[in-house]
Amino acid sequence: MVTNPRRERDRSQREQLIVTTAREIAEEEGWDAVTTRRLAAKIEYSQPVLYSHFSGKGAIMAAAALEGCTEMAADMRKGAGAAEGSRDALLRLAENYFDFADRKPALYDAIFTLASELDFASPDSPAPLKDAFGALLEVVGPVSGEYDPGLYTETFWAALHGLVTLERSSRLPAPARAERIGMLVDRFAVGG
Repeated sequence: MVTNPRRERDRSQREQLIVTTAREIAEEEGWDAVTTRRLAAKIEYSQPVLYSHFSGKGAIMAAAALEGCTEMAADMRKGAGAAEGSRDALLRLAENYFDFADRKPALYDAIFTLASELDFASPDSPAPLKDAFGALLEVVGPVSGEYDPGLYTETFWAALHGLVTLERSSRLPAPARAERIGMLVDRFAVGG
């Protein structure tokens, strides 16, 4: 079947417009404010056009989460490779992780806290999910010592996510963030 390059490009641009607009609304007002009716009105397309691209809000959130994973992976890699030693690399990774969650809270929620149509932690996981985990593994894996690098990385990630989530929900006071990150990094930098 021959495809029309212009139609494919137009379709891709409409999909990107839908996801970008959904992200903007979510960052301003939260994901509850993102509805297909509101998106259709904001981008000036009919709801059937939205449904020709995405099966519903969950699929739009999944597309946003995939974009977010790509952005998060790039953010986590910033500076970690140029760090002086494993402790400094872990510290930069953790700080970059928190920074991403601070700057893009709705996107962080779409990736990690809200129900998702995405298949996580599976051989069939989409490439952006694997890349985001890979960005963690690149820094945490080398200090895993006697432990399985993947499991060690998952545990570090779970601790980071827990700290982010508890701080964002005001269960932990934000002023102690640096101290908490330092304790976590010190514990993980020693490996097995």
